[in-house]
Order: sequence, then C-alpha cells, then structure tokens
Amino acid sequence: MSLSLYDITVPVMRHGLARLAVLLEKGEAHARDAGVDPAGLTGARLAPEMFDLARQVQIASDTAKGCAARLAGEEPPSWPDEEKTFTELRTRVARTIAYLDQTPRAAIEGAEDRIVTLKLRAGPVHFKGTDYVLRFALPNFYFHVATAYGLLRHNGVAIGKLDYLGPLS
Repeated sequence: MSLSLYDITVPVMRHGLARLAVLLEKGEAHARDAGVDPAGLTGARLAPEMFDLARQVQIASDTAKGCAARLAGEEPPSWPDEEKTFTELRTRVARTIAYLDQTPRAAIEGAEDRIVTLKLRAGPVHFKGTDYVLRFALPNFYFHVATAYGLLRHNGVAIGKLDYLGPLS
C-alpha cells in the first residue's frame, strides 16, 4: 500500500493537534496548581523576537487547516487570531480538528501535482502539492507544535516527550 497526501497530512496533523490540546491542558493545570498567572504562560516566548505560545498555537492551527484546504483546491478558512487564554486556545485546536475531520479523503487524493500558492509578505510562492506538504506544511506545523511544547516545558510545565508524541501503540 502506498501513502497518499491525505494519509500524511490530515490524520498526522489531527494527531499533532490532539497532542497540542493535551499540552495546553497540562499548561493550564500547571498554572492553576503553581499559582502562576496563566497569561504569563500563554504570552511566554523563547526569545524576544519569537512569537508567544498563543501565536504558536494559532499558526499550528492555520497550517493544518490551510494544508487540508489548499490540497483540496479550496481557499483556507480565515479565523481571527484573538485567543489569549488556555480555554480559547484549546477551543481553537478543537475547531481545527473538526475542520480536518470534515475534509474528505477524495478531495485531497490526486493533489500531488496540484499547484498550491501561498500568499507570503514577499510575494506568492507556488508549490506542487507534494512539495508543499513535504517542504512547507509538515515542517511548519511541527515547528510550531514543538515550539509550543518547548515554551511550556521551559516555563516549568511537567511534560515530556511522550506528552508530545502520544501513545505509541
């Protein structure tokens, strides 16, 4: 059996988002149990010029929904990036998972050569579907999920690699 673009995007990103939701739950529990201001965690950065935790979650969400939509030949839905609290961030993640769950396999099958255009500040960038997934969407998604993990861990949240990976069976 060969893997399709659907197989390496929608279920993979869905899993990553589900893990991100667990990390956010643990971050909120840490703030509550340690008497830490939750806004200090959702606003935390690894470096001054990097995005904070809330923005990392928003970009992971945008990457996942954008990937599914673009591969399906659709315009990605635009959601305002207003989430600041752990509850709002988990709601955003759940909404993204719901969007992925409604993306039919058939809409993405055969998208390997479909031209995907990203509208970046520097101008549009064009990819074939496979290159978009392997060179942009998946690396970008994992970068932001891993950075969210790193932010939480750096700020004392008791999480480990298995919280990021999830069950291995």
